[in-house]
Amino acid sequence: MRTGMAALIGVVMALAVTPLTASAQEEPEEQEIIVKFREGASRGDALTESRTRAVADATDGAEVLASRDAAESIRVLLARGDVEYAEPNIVLEATAVPNDPLWPQQWHYWEPVGGIGLSQAWDLGPSGAGQRVAVIDTGRTAHPDMSANYLGGYDFISNAAFAKDGTGRDANPTDQGDWRLANQCGPGSAARPSSWHGLHVAGTVAELRNNLTGGTGVAPLAKVVPVRVLGTCGGTIADIAAGILWAAGAPVAGVPANPNPAKTLNLSLGGPSAACPAILQNALNTVRNNPYNATVIVSAGNSNANASGFTPANCGGVITTAATDRQANKASYSNFGATVEICAPGGETSPSAANGVLSTLNNGATVPAGSIYQYYQGTSMASPHVAGVVALMQHGRVQHGKALMTPAQVWMRLQAKPHPIAGQCGKGRLDARASVAAAIAAP
Repeated sequence: MRTGMAALIGVVMALAVTPLTASAQEEPEEQEIIVKFREGASRGDALTESRTRAVADATDGAEVLASRDAAESIRVLLARGDVEYAEPNIVLEATAVPNDPLWPQQWHYWEPVGGIGLSQAWDLGPSGAGQRVAVIDTGRTAHPDMSANYLGGYDFISNAAFAKDGTGRDANPTDQGDWRLANQCGPGSAARPSSWHGLHVAGTVAELRNNLTGGTGVAPLAKVVPVRVLGTCGGTIADIAAGILWAAGAPVAGVPANPNPAKTLNLSLGGPSAACPAILQNALNTVRNNPYNATVIVSAGNSNANASGFTPANCGGVITTAATDRQANKASYSNFGATVEICAPGGETSPSAANGVLSTLNNGATVPAGSIYQYYQGTSMASPHVAGVVALMQHGRVQHGKALMTPAQVWMRLQAKPHPIAGQCGKGRLDARASVAAAIAAP
């Protein structure tokens, strides 16, 4: 008996002094699982069989168990007839929230009712990196929260008076200001200060994120190619058509080729027209087909009328975007009708300015002055939400080793929440997370 005990002690001592390998020293960390037993279950037997131990009670009559091999413990438990369910006690993290101080005021990105679910879209990985979005608008205006995301650009305003730069088309896309005097743009036209409209739109697409400054854009690592087509009294169809072609990389007579062609084009502009002008439709047909495959997003217009009477909202092959307010209703000013494909937040600044869309701006009444942030409202503010989400969708494709989508594929994968009033929001309200997820999942 004593010999046996001595032998046993010798074995134990030998084990104690024998060096262990790293894998033997490091036991697997415990993982938690949630289990709910059925009434009358042999709980003790289940814990022993599954090699688990109780940790805490949970809701729903369940409890939290710890296991060195959660997958195996769950398999064993589910094989028993006295277990209702067994599942990992997974850990969730806060959805992506940038450190930009104005983010809490950008309700149009994150509020459950009127927002687009942007944080949840970012959680899927994409930021717009490597994507170029052409903002075909009033041009480029310097801003500390936007300038780093500008790329190239061109000025297509052929009327020197409209352009305010003393020349026609040129390689400088800088917004010279679109202020006007009374009657300057026709009898009865009102005087107004510069709008810096293109800057506000560009900020919604790709304002910088996580720089402790201002707010953020939908696709904060995308690049904006500023294409200047709107000046003092607006822009002509001829100039806008040329800007569309150049933005996507198509040739334009007398203009150098665009070294930074974009796959996503945003046109937050429009005007009355019973039909889409041929020159405009032809340009759109060109850029949306091979080899350019550019997705074009346009604003529906702000006349609270049928969008079929406004262009480019009534053109074929575009994603016409109407506007919703903070409560997810159709904005009071927004155009509507069968030509509208989707709605996105455009805001309503009355009775509260904070119910508008907050983005980058300039406070110069005529020429550029100080950089600011301001709430605007309009379908012009809605369409860049869609353009930014398209950039996220395409970046998500790249991250997963998949080819960029064609415009038809983008439209197919662009997801929307149902809208209660038929005929006003087309497919419904933009859902950023669902759109990105659908793009990533597609073949």
